[in-house]
Amino acid sequence: MTGKDRKQIKIWYLSGAALVFLILIIGGITRLTGSGLSMTDWKPIMGSIPPMSETQWEDAFEQYKQFPEYQEINSGMSLAEFQVIFFWEYLHRMLGRLLGLVFLIPFAWFLVRRKFNREQFLRSVLLLTLGLGQGLMGWFMVQSGLIDVPEVSHYRLAAHLLLAFIIFGCCVWFALDLNKETQSVSSGGSELKTWLNIFIVILLMQVVWGAFTAGLHAGHIYNSFPKMYQFWFPPEMLLVDPVILNFFQNMTAVQWTHRLLGTILGVMVIAMWGRIFWLDTSKNERNWMLVLFGTVLLQYAVGVFTLIFHVPVWLGVLHQAMAMVLFGVALAARHSV
Repeated sequence: MTGKDRKQIKIWYLSGAALVFLILIIGGITRLTGSGLSMTDWKPIMGSIPPMSETQWEDAFEQYKQFPEYQEINSGMSLAEFQVIFFWEYLHRMLGRLLGLVFLIPFAWFLVRRKFNREQFLRSVLLLTLGLGQGLMGWFMVQSGLIDVPEVSHYRLAAHLLLAFIIFGCCVWFALDLNKETQSVSSGGSELKTWLNIFIVILLMQVVWGAFTAGLHAGHIYNSFPKMYQFWFPPEMLLVDPVILNFFQNMTAVQWTHRLLGTILGVMVIAMWGRIFWLDTSKNERNWMLVLFGTVLLQYAVGVFTLIFHVPVWLGVLHQAMAMVLFGVALAARHSV
């Protein structure tokens, strides 16, 4: 691969990461505005054309009325209100299709022009496979709310969100690998690498429990901090039997777990940031750890305000977007060592 090839492929990866980030924001708005079940069919090609006439809009609205969400939650909704929620879901799906094209078209061009080496070809195939799986997962998630109960399964929501983070992370990591510059490795890098690996694993767990919190609407209860009203351990935390299921299905226990994981991440980043001054670390490593430290504390504050103000749309979306920014920073910090 020439230097020009590396630069072009790096830009391709970063373009994919940026588009995934944008889709995450629109997806957050879609979820928080209750728009995710407004499009009741899945037509990957023909579904790109929205209703254009009054008659088509009426037909789409009548189709929506046949499903539980309208019948049990939005009964009496006007056509204008339906058009608003339809817009957000439509935009979310269109950006997903655009992401597919952003991956596919340059991939074909790079392949024809023989710009890939074996490693980049395999990485590109991985991204395409993950992208296809994400499209299928998105529809699988929506389908859970079209039958009987008008609620998207929080397990499927978590899988959909986690897969988005994995695609974003792959794009960022692959782009970082294509940097020409090589950083010197410090003697303290080995310990720092171990702590960052643990941090990233816990961060991904936090993403999953964030999705559980969103899917179960658990952010709308116990809107106080640091205690959950007057409790550190609310009395209804362990009502589900067996006990372990509380941490996956009980709103109170899910929110408590989300708080706990966030606090663990906060304590870890403070400890890591302090530790780098005792280790032999490079300037580049220290800089990335400082950025990670600031990003975690900012995200923690956003999470607290999101809870206290009962999850307004803009704060909920900001909290989700900041999670992906934090993941990107954590990966860059890990890559630096």
